[in-house]
Amino acid sequence: MEALRERDPAHIGAYTLLARLGAGGMGQVYLGRSPGGRLVAIKVIRDEITDHPEALARFRREVETARAVRSAYTANLIDSSLDAAPYWLATEYVSGPTLGGAVAERGPFPADSARRLFAALAEALASVHGYGVTHRDLKPQNVILSPQGPLLIDFGIARGTADTALTQTGFAPGTPGFTAPEVLKDNQVGSAADVFALGATIAYAATGRAPFGAGHAHAVSYRAVHEDIDVTGIEPELAALIRECVAKEPAERPGLDTVIARCSVSAALADDPFYRPLAGTGDTAPPDLPAAVAAGLVPAGHGVATPPAYRPTVGPGYVPTVGPGYVPTAVPSTAPARRRRVPVVAGIAGAVVLVAASVVAWQMLPGGEGKESGERDSGESSSSPSASGTAAARKVPAYIENNKVSRDHWQSSDDPNDATYGRGECVQVGQVSAPKELQYSAVDADRPDGAEVGERAKISFRFKYAELEKKRPEPYYVSVGVKSPHDIDADTGLPNEVLTENKSIGYTSKPVDIYTHWKDGGDIELTYPDDFQEHVAGETWEAIPVANDPGDWTVVFYHVNGSPTDYESVGCTGFRVGSS
Repeated sequence: MEALRERDPAHIGAYTLLARLGAGGMGQVYLGRSPGGRLVAIKVIRDEITDHPEALARFRREVETARAVRSAYTANLIDSSLDAAPYWLATEYVSGPTLGGAVAERGPFPADSARRLFAALAEALASVHGYGVTHRDLKPQNVILSPQGPLLIDFGIARGTADTALTQTGFAPGTPGFTAPEVLKDNQVGSAADVFALGATIAYAATGRAPFGAGHAHAVSYRAVHEDIDVTGIEPELAALIRECVAKEPAERPGLDTVIARCSVSAALADDPFYRPLAGTGDTAPPDLPAAVAAGLVPAGHGVATPPAYRPTVGPGYVPTVGPGYVPTAVPSTAPARRRRVPVVAGIAGAVVLVAASVVAWQMLPGGEGKESGERDSGESSSSPSASGTAAARKVPAYIENNKVSRDHWQSSDDPNDATYGRGECVQVGQVSAPKELQYSAVDADRPDGAEVGERAKISFRFKYAELEKKRPEPYYVSVGVKSPHDIDADTGLPNEVLTENKSIGYTSKPVDIYTHWKDGGDIELTYPDDFQEHVAGETWEAIPVANDPGDWTVVFYHVNGSPTDYESVGCTGFRVGSS
């Protein structure tokens, strides 16, 4: 439980906010109090993704799932608001730590306690499945250890059991290490995938170790598909049941009723001598606003309006500068002052994290090479849908201009209790849908296993199943934008002394037809910084090394139409650069 921050609201709906409970990939979770005194957990979707159709659909799905599942093993829905921003849902507040937090704090469960936890979570999943819902993201962070027993939370990607095919842009659902092989390979999600996640969760609880090892998301997912789970040190019979639950083939996994029977528990988990003290280790919730203020969770005077320090001097048409050389799109301007090329900083230290996207066949397309006989070069005239959906003969530009505000950003997390742990999350604003499912990844270019730091990022993308087309599709040109976490000083190539968020499109690649390798299903592959430059008002600058600005870098995929300024975002991922 954390104190409210200055930017946090004082109220959501009719609820008074008392503290922060945590954050996830989609939003912030607060502790709230109803007018009648009831404590609730309020999940608020982040402002920057309220215009993102997929994010809103996922949030609405979470509300509908919480409304449909009225189980003793879930936090029941109390209230919600889906008509206008801010979008939020309120569930009953449950005291107690997450399973992940408890194991990190107190160590792994003894065999008997782990067996009772196994049976309780299997019963919880069976109850949820009975409502026609699969959870699809069971993991230690999504299990609350309440005094009455474990509760399942976060149904953000839950679906009906009949809906086994889940199509998502850029990544498979779930969390690396707890996501079943059939989900990672084919996006086929059924109740058996929850059994796999259950086995992996119990392996973590019984060992305190990641079930398929630590490291970058793609390496963990590879081990989940091809290697054995880590059950070293677990009592043999319990280890055998875990192995059966994480069988590579869904049909080979036991049913939940079988799991419960095999656990052979004779006492409730709530009475277990190891579990009972864990359930009491959660933060003590303040009962009301005065108590929250006294505890330092709500700053004194929080939410009281204060007059501005000065009167604004710019009108509604003002467009802020967002990066070096930025030119507002709606305001005529002269070319910016010339900047010298930025120096290359010697010595690099960066760890590039893969966003969980299953792309395996990497093929390079350097500036128009690798074309099949009879294929168009990117500079030739062709017919392709424009942003409005109409086909028009056009000339594909050699680059795109860095002249737009981009609020797309990717972020990672080292916190095992965070929804973005191990894979990162991309927030997009104003994204349009690609005509087919776009798959992409960003990994370390020199060590794709992610075990070592590197100097370059390998970025790959394709349309899924493009090779199944009977004839070559019309060209679909894509330029990739890579932007650093912060605005960069033009003269030094380093972040400005006062750090500000980078809201430019960054350094971009030459537009390329995504169907270049359509016959063999291969991918377009680019390398940062080698294949990237910044283009502003007709001038060009080389991309900076990643080590110049450690942190979370964002990679955005743009569909390019007929001019350097006619492009639109269709996908987003990112990678992390370390500081040592």
